[in-house]
Amino acid sequence: MAGVQKALADQGWASVALNWRGCSGEPNLLPRSYHSGASEDLAEAIKHLRAKRPLAPLYAVGYSLGGNVLLKHLGETGSASGVLGAVAVSVPFRLDQCADRIGQGFSKVYQAHFMREMVAYIKNKQRQFQHDGREDGLAALAALGSLENMRTFWDFDGRVTAPLHGFTDAEDYYRRASSRYFLGEIRTPTLIIQAADDPFVFPHSLPSESELSASTAFELQARGGHVGFVDGSVRQPSYYLERRIPQWLASVPA
Repeated sequence: MAGVQKALADQGWASVALNWRGCSGEPNLLPRSYHSGASEDLAEAIKHLRAKRPLAPLYAVGYSLGGNVLLKHLGETGSASGVLGAVAVSVPFRLDQCADRIGQGFSKVYQAHFMREMVAYIKNKQRQFQHDGREDGLAALAALGSLENMRTFWDFDGRVTAPLHGFTDAEDYYRRASSRYFLGEIRTPTLIIQAADDPFVFPHSLPSESELSASTAFELQARGGHVGFVDGSVRQPSYYLERRIPQWLASVPA
């Protein structure tokens, strides 16, 4: 994000970065936090920016989870997305399939890391609520039950994400939050950048051309991993996204 923001600044564009609920270095004040389908939070941020800078053309870039949220928002809102153009990178189009993929092979290392971080976040929030005397929040988190023995995304999303955010279970959450089901309704000029070797996304999770709207361009790179896309050399690395994203956004009519 910082690299693309610097590249945008180099071409004279102002930019802002959106921290999801609880991702700014301190826990948010509600039992709920962010999740992969929290497009209502993105919509609120867009509304705020448009009110602050009503004459400025506004564009959006999302990576990974943020890319999923962005594409979902674009599909939900159609021609009223609030942005003139958008770029989504390394998107987990089908959250259920990505939850399966991250549990395979070397990706299990990432899964274990995410599980530790996500469970620790909930426990930290419990301690914060206890310290602040937020009884309603404590009760909501206590209702989740034990946080032990959660090893997979299916475990966490079924026992934490779903009940905290109004979903029936993990399957219901994945179905309602996966951006793949919203792609056909996108009316904003949109570029999707994906890598065939993304360790979190199955090849069959990628959308077919028939699923994309006429306003969407899909760029599949052979290599790039998950939000990587590094070229050049070890001594002088170069970052494709920092070149491609500003270039593409500048090509969208204001």
